Formats: sequence, structure tokens, C-alpha cells
Amino acid sequence: WWLPGRARQEMRAFLKGIESFIATVQTSKHVIFSTLSTSILPDDKLVSIGLENSSILGVLSSRVHSSWALASGSRLGVGNDPVYNKSTCFDAFPFPALTEPQKIIVGDLAEKIDQLRKQQQAQHTKLTLTDIYNVLEKLRKDEVLDKKEQLINKQGLVSILRELHDELDRQVFAAYGWHDLADALVGKAGATTPLPGKSDDQAQAEEELLSRLVALNHQRTAEEKSGKVRWLRPDYQNPDTEVEEKQEQVDMDLADISTKQKVTAPKTTTKATWPKVLSEQIAAVIELLADPATCEQIADNFKRKPIKQVQPVLEALEALGRARLSGDAWELN
Repeated sequence: WWLPGRARQEMRAFLKGIESFIATVQTSKHVIFSTLSTSILPDDKLVSIGLENSSILGVLSSRVHSSWALASGSRLGVGNDPVYNKSTCFDAFPFPALTEPQKIIVGDLAEKIDQLRKQQQAQHTKLTLTDIYNVLEKLRKDEVLDKKEQLINKQGLVSILRELHDELDRQVFAAYGWHDLADALVGKAGATTPLPGKSDDQAQAEEELLSRLVALNHQRTAEEKSGKVRWLRPDYQNPDTEVEEKQEQVDMDLADISTKQKVTAPKTTTKATWPKVLSEQIAAVIELLADPATCEQIADNFKRKPIKQVQPVLEALEALGRARLSGDAWELN
């Protein structure tokens, strides 16, 4: 009798092969996303998303998505708390087409937000996410904090969290190309929870945001009918395409080898492994840019020559004003 009626095989399948996943509480006062280790098996009160992509976490944590979720989800209880319905809040949400530099910037901000909250909660065990975001909401309303809220602000570093969220929101609005809505909504109250009595200007901007998202949803629906699907995790959602792409690359490599008269033996020089953590990737590239170098020359310092991974790091450093492209070579500013 103590055994579950059935194992959630579909959930276990999407958790296989990844170290963490994105989750949100189904019913909560605030719409908040975080990452959990796959060593944790979520219960039915958590909406679990089989992705460890930090840029997706950033988009989900943005005001753009929470506005959509608050409007398309349902309500529950005396407090009328938002309910995050997977089909309407997540499945129907039109994600932006992030460029590689945007993925790095949005992902980095999402990781900073997630790590900051976990770090402060680990130091202050009575601190809850609801406490933190209640105070964040009051700060955005310019309301005076009482003594308990001042303590929460200090323990949760809520003022810093506010700045990170505002910058994340601006970056996600920029990814959609909606700078005008960013100017109207970033920093305003009601980003993660329903806000009664909002100003007419804010209500109008939020209505415009939802209208644009609905229009984009219709556009994506038409794309999918024509065969263009924007997979969030292609290796899991559409593995056949992944296999085909790899086979095409193998065929190209074999064809290239066959045209050479002589194949030289690989060098035995030991090369470093390309870091998995973004901060370490950035540090490694900055170190190698002590002297100007091309993307290929930088990638050549690592095993398997990860040119496709090095290029977006360089573009992100350029966007942040840390590096520039001079001719074919990159150099630090």
C-alpha cells in the first residue's frame, strides 16, 4: 500500500542525463522559478521543467513571463493566489529567439539571482522566498518597511536582488525587441504577484505586452504548422533531428578527409578542457586575450577546439564592453 500507484516515467525520462531542472510552486503568492538538483524527486505541487538551461530560467524569471502566467493561469484560495497551469502558462508561452550573446547575459543574470537567494536562505534558515518577494514588492511601491521587513531586506539582500531582476527584465524585453515596454514596466510593482489598483499607464502597458505575446503565440503556431519548431531541448524533444545533424557532420568530415592526399597524425600536446561554468569560460577567454587572438586561435587552446562555444563568449564580452574585434583578431578593451 505504501508504493505509488505508478512511477512518473515521463518525468524520470526528462530528468535523465541532466544534473538540475527548473521548478516553480504550482500555487504561490509569487511566480518564482528556481533550479533543483535531479537528486530531488518533486511532488505534484511542483511544476517541473526538464531543462538545465540558465537562459530559459532567465526568461521564465522575467516580468514578461510572469505577466503572461498571471494572466493565463488560474486562482485559488481566500488569498486568490496565482496557480501556474502548465498547459496555458508554459506550453503556450512564446519564448524569444535569443542570440548567443543574449543567452549568455540572460543566463548569467538568472544564475546570479538563483544563487543569491539560495546563499542567503542557507545563511538564514527562517528566510523564505515569500518573505523576500513580499519585501521586494514593497520596495518597488516605495513603501516604508517595518522592523521585521528591514531585517528580511538585510538578510535576503533584497535591494541587490531587485537590481538583478530589473536588469534581467530589461535584457529579456530587449530580446523581444520591446524596449518601449521595458521603459514602461521595468522596476514597477506587480512583477511576480497580482497588483490591484495599478496606474492606468501601467495597466495599459501590461495590456499591450499581453497583446504582443498573444500575437507572437499565433505566429509560432503558424510556424509549427509549416514544420518549423523552436525546440527548447532538441536532444530530448526531437532526438531524430540531432542524429541527422550529427550524421551530416560525419559525412562532411569524411568527405573532407577523402580529398586530402595526406592525413597528418594528431599532435600529442595536452590541452585544457573547455570549462562548463560560464564564469570560468569568461575568465579563460580573458586570460588568453592578453595578446590579440582570433576565435579559432583561442579555441585551439582547448580539447576538441570548441569554436562554437568560444564565439558567443567573445560576443558577450564585446556587448559588455570588455573586448573588441580588430580586424580578424579579438583584443581586450
